[in-house]
Amino acid sequence: MDIVVGMAHSKRIPTDGGQNFRHNVFASLSSGGLPSAPANPPTDSAPDSVAKTAKKNRGRVDILRVKAGRGGKTVTVVKNFIGIGLPEKEQLAKAMQKACGTGGTVKGGQIEIQGDKREEVARILIEADFRPVFAGG
Repeated sequence: MDIVVGMAHSKRIPTDGGQNFRHNVFASLSSGGLPSAPANPPTDSAPDSVAKTAKKNRGRVDILRVKAGRGGKTVTVVKNFIGIGLPEKEQLAKAMQKACGTGGTVKGGQIEIQGDKREEVARILIEADFRPVFAGG
């Protein structure tokens, strides 16, 4: 009497890819009812890039470190803004105060930030599309 133990009676699983692996699950899908693709896909057109470069440079602003007349305290002054109003200057001053962790104000059309914070102020101005220039000492 022969006793067969093991894989003689079990099913073998093909490892060559078989029919199950060649079945395309997307073959039965149709595109009926879907909107068609646009005729002219959007590209980076010239008017948009011109608008971006026009806004990219809002003008030069000077960043000064001032001690005179302030009781020996150092203050960072940003001046020579062109074409922006008081509300936008106040918004910039608030962003600078938050980034620097100090106080500040808008006085006489200039932004004054307490301490020597020229690098942090320059970063904020660059993000706002200005061209900051370190002037003075």
